[in-house]
Amino acid sequence: MILRRHTLIVLAVGVLVLSAACGAGNSAAPTTSTASAPAASVMVGPDDFARRVEDPKVVTINVHVPNEGNIAGTDLTIPFDQVSTTTELPADRATPLAVYCRSGNMSATAVKDLQAKGYTDVVELRGGYDAWLETGRTIDKP
Repeated sequence: MILRRHTLIVLAVGVLVLSAACGAGNSAAPTTSTASAPAASVMVGPDDFARRVEDPKVVTINVHVPNEGNIAGTDLTIPFDQVSTTTELPADRATPLAVYCRSGNMSATAVKDLQAKGYTDVVELRGGYDAWLETGRTIDKP
């Protein structure tokens, strides 16, 4: 009986401590709206990326340097380190974008720059066209 009561007390104290810790974290959270924060990009595999590229509303962008080839349906080839300064991107920041490079490293940088420019609908190919090729798909060589 004493052991049960002791266990219950320890559990109750643990819950209170955890509740206080979680509440303290929430009170320190910023109170500003997240509406102006850049939207997160979505990382997708080759199958989902292929469906995205097939959509005529989507602008597909290869950002790999040097250009070693394009996935069929690619609309733009913009070096990843020029995404922040290029004038080739759609003016409408809500335009759906599909971004890729060879392995995913350069596209990660490009996606951050696209988000900083205000693009809100960005999909990135997980693993780049290396992953694309692993599924038996091809790329068009330059």
